[in-house]
Amino acid sequence: MIDDIKAEAEKKMTKSLEALTSAFNKIRTGRAHPSILDSVVVNYYGQETPLKQVASVNVEDNRTLAVSPWEKNLVPVIEKAIMASDLGLNPATNGDLIRIPMPMLTQETRKEMVKQSKADAENARVSVRNARRDANSMMKELLKEKDISEDDERRGEDEIQKLTDRYIAEVEKMLKAKEEDLMAV
Repeated sequence: MIDDIKAEAEKKMTKSLEALTSAFNKIRTGRAHPSILDSVVVNYYGQETPLKQVASVNVEDNRTLAVSPWEKNLVPVIEKAIMASDLGLNPATNGDLIRIPMPMLTQETRKEMVKQSKADAENARVSVRNARRDANSMMKELLKEKDISEDDERRGEDEIQKLTDRYIAEVEKMLKAKEEDLMAV
């Protein structure tokens, strides 16, 4: 039973890290990276479809993305979707290829993005702690029902705390890497 609770907590903590990774991918650095466009959805014949399902996104050079739609009539639709996204990107169409230059980041924008990164990391830490709280309350419930002994409960809480510490450290490591990436000129 304790192992099940621990496994469930670890699953929730892993999802928190995945959500943080996704949030960090949306925060653009000065470099071109295809994952920046992961949040862009295109109106494809009346359906909201992720951009990567209707076009290929490639890094043309260090500061330019190239979007190549699979259907020529999607070029203006994709262009509008990129402009409508809150990424602050201005695509330029060249025939049936859409080029997206990455704007240079000012010091002020970098600081704003670091602030956003810290907020995202804090959300991930809160999520990890919530998983710990849920697991510990399940342990207490098992103890109350006399399904486990006090020693088992204490041992289980210690294991879950170690798990929490490990995931919080991972969040910190990811945040530090993102900050360094953002502040690199």
